[in-house]
Amino acid sequence: MTWQEIYAARRLTATEAANRIESGSRVCMGMALAEPPAILAAIAARAEADEIDEVKLYYFHSTPHAGATVLRYDLMDRIRPHCFFLGPIERALLERGAAEGKRTVAFVPGAFSQAPRLMTAQAPIDAYVATVSPMDRHGFFSLGTNNDYGSTVARSARQVIVEVNKHMPRVRGGMIHVSEVDGIVENDLPLLEYPNRPPAPEDAAIGRIVAGLVDDGACLQMGIGALPDEICAALVQHRDLGIHTELLTPGLAALMKAGAVTNARKTTDPGLAIFTFVLGDQALYDFIDDNAAIESRPVAYVNDPAVIARNDRVVSVNATLQIDLSGACNSEHLAGRQFSAAGGQLDFVRGAYASAGGRSIIACHSTARAGTVSRITPRLDGPVTTPRNDTHIVVTEFGQADLKGLSAFERARALIGLAHPKFRDELTAAAKADGSL
Repeated sequence: MTWQEIYAARRLTATEAANRIESGSRVCMGMALAEPPAILAAIAARAEADEIDEVKLYYFHSTPHAGATVLRYDLMDRIRPHCFFLGPIERALLERGAAEGKRTVAFVPGAFSQAPRLMTAQAPIDAYVATVSPMDRHGFFSLGTNNDYGSTVARSARQVIVEVNKHMPRVRGGMIHVSEVDGIVENDLPLLEYPNRPPAPEDAAIGRIVAGLVDDGACLQMGIGALPDEICAALVQHRDLGIHTELLTPGLAALMKAGAVTNARKTTDPGLAIFTFVLGDQALYDFIDDNAAIESRPVAYVNDPAVIARNDRVVSVNATLQIDLSGACNSEHLAGRQFSAAGGQLDFVRGAYASAGGRSIIACHSTARAGTVSRITPRLDGPVTTPRNDTHIVVTEFGQADLKGLSAFERARALIGLAHPKFRDELTAAAKADGSL
């Protein structure tokens, strides 16, 4: 049979695809833009009709597509979300469930680099469902915006069902062949867009400080949001920058368009910007489509600290919710509850510092909640995402501090200097009371 004949033989309606999911199944769905909306809606319809029960759903980072279907509150008795990264949808489910005494989302701690292994640790995945680009003449679908755990889990799952969407960009590096697919659903739907909020005054100040820590030829990893994009804007005059990043953002793409990124000095994947997933706007999705300068890789490769460290002068920039006076960071717990997750922060913190000439930067505003709460605090309110032993450079709008090699006393003093002035006296008093100063 030709690839086109195999494709035709494996075409399904979304309902037919959902009928392949049985009660008790372990299902993994593509994360973020790789969520397959039509398949998820059909699975939700089966659960609503009491046709399936006790389906365990594994994933990172959900979108409104999942929120309107498989992550509906009324389906939590039949679909059991096992989420590795909480977002607004999961927080709402957990809050309502707590108020009503109902079990909803099961949070699974773990580093992003370990995602494929964690998802299959207890048993194989019964079905992997995700959105892909249209098949090419050689029979290959592109995973497009999302290689992450998808390419690995797909090749170990008992069955793979893809949702083909003409709007999914074709990206090199993440491919799956029609011969590896058990079912094909067609559904053309524009990809969700995630525009950044307008930058705050603090973002510009932090951007300038971080840009001063980046040398020509450095290899970049950035997170999402207005602050990372401000940092990228401040790097536009740099030369021969490289990209090896978990997330490819509009800010990083802008540096490629401006010529600041050439990837020429990279040790691994020279000449290529490497990422594992994408979130942004339509302009970003258009930019990565069939772009020979960009390739995706599985998250177990991109976020492996040993792989990260092979490039020289890696600069990793990540945000946090809290930093204590020893330098430990809580980047996932807020107001007494799990707010997000560790993601790949520690992967890149360790990989960047292990790189020759590398710098791991934790960058954040000095305050939260409209200036009423200090992010620099005597003690963390939640788990340690980045241990104090790993924290390298901390940046707020008030400056920078390299914590490596500093004593506990010196760390406390340096971090108090990065706090908002209105909180410095109480931080100093707290540090003296517990012996940090």
